[in-house]
Amino acid sequence: MQYCSTRGGVHGWDFRDVLFSGYAPDGGMFMPETVPVLSPETLRGWRGLPYSKVVVEVASLFIPTQLIPREDLEVLVDEALSAFSVPEVVRIARLKEGLSVLELFHGDTLAFKDLAMTCTVRFLNYFLQKDNRRATVVVGTSGDTGGSAIQSAKGLRGLDVVVVYPCGRITPVQEKHMITCLDDNVHVFAADGSSDDIDQPLRRLFADQELVKSHGLMSLNSVNWSRVMVQLAHFIYAYLELSGVEQAEGDLPELEVVVPTGGAGNIAAGFIVRHMGLPLKLVAMVNSNDIVHRAVTTGDFSMATDVTQTLAPAIDIQDPYNMERVFWMLLGRDGASVKNMMEEFQQSHKHSLPENHRRLLSQVLSTGTVTDDGILETMRRCWEENQYVLCPHTAVAVWHHYNCRHSPGMNRCYIATASPAKFQTAVQRAGLTFDLPEAVLALDKLATRYENLERSLNWCKDWEDRLREKIQSVSSVRKNKATYYI
Repeated sequence: MQYCSTRGGVHGWDFRDVLFSGYAPDGGMFMPETVPVLSPETLRGWRGLPYSKVVVEVASLFIPTQLIPREDLEVLVDEALSAFSVPEVVRIARLKEGLSVLELFHGDTLAFKDLAMTCTVRFLNYFLQKDNRRATVVVGTSGDTGGSAIQSAKGLRGLDVVVVYPCGRITPVQEKHMITCLDDNVHVFAADGSSDDIDQPLRRLFADQELVKSHGLMSLNSVNWSRVMVQLAHFIYAYLELSGVEQAEGDLPELEVVVPTGGAGNIAAGFIVRHMGLPLKLVAMVNSNDIVHRAVTTGDFSMATDVTQTLAPAIDIQDPYNMERVFWMLLGRDGASVKNMMEEFQQSHKHSLPENHRRLLSQVLSTGTVTDDGILETMRRCWEENQYVLCPHTAVAVWHHYNCRHSPGMNRCYIATASPAKFQTAVQRAGLTFDLPEAVLALDKLATRYENLERSLNWCKDWEDRLREKIQSVSSVRKNKATYYI
């Protein structure tokens, strides 16, 4: 299995190279050069496997055994998923009227990012120990990714983690999952801007190949292929559990999967699973930051002037960067076309999809947009009918259940990306209550550590310089095998 860039400039990389790289050197994203197709017989043979075993089966398709032998892969995945709060790791809540909610939030930070992040960090650590070297992970977050990266990597000797989050635009629980971690290898910055603002200096840092090489710089955002790869597993697991595949003869039955969408990593994973032969009908639901919805319905792939702050902050994103992977697959792996499209978008924040491209996209992806009022209404209705509390992001998906026409007889799955415990303001505004877990209550009593990135006239360059200084100073300390925070 080898990997290439969505922009056509890189081919023939292996999983380890890709794991440590984040963005490709040509600015694109890594994808497998060939996508394995799962036969109906293989899928039926996987039916009944626990989620962790599905992860192993999926990962083994994309990681050659000469890089990670099968027995090592099984140990890494089992260790990564061992601390989840439910033994099955992910859980399906089967509610009234065919409302099946796939709960992906039973990890340390109560968000779906924990599933892929814990595995990816284990893969990283495996190679770092093997090679006796270090890496510096740099993460921009819209709320959940940063906390998940920190909790997955804290205390690991071969890894430093630098996280930048949008101050005032995430919930207190999301923030505390980051700033209360005082491990010596964790470095947190609170930026006066949006998550899309944060992406700009990070892209500039990763474009500096000398910096990347000399400090082992890498990303754990869903830019990283490993994150997306592990996310394939929950789509396949949902299909095996909910599609009725074990009863069907002949053609595989279809499953509709509805995904709350921000950076589009989850949708990209679902799209890859479609290419692997599973008949998924994908629906991307967005909040008022509706660029994916506009791209599918009108061809307008353009960022709004400002990111709108909503009750679902983790998807308050105007740059759905993983759509690059979707466009690459949609356009038959035409790297030159994707390069032109994405460079235009990055420079002008605008791109108009040609009608034939928009039509192709709309044939494989449906979309909808939900207001804050719609989020609250959905949370109330789900509680009234099921005594089940949704987080506001999951409510963005479940709105589709209550407001859109469904094909008769088709099974459906709604992705629950976070626990309502992380979003108490939204729960309270919906007039509901949710008992906070002890681990969340304990966060209030912990000490904090972080640095501010203030807004300035030349904020992007200033932030880039501050982060560059941090990366260089951390590396200097590690070369002397010293402790960073005294």
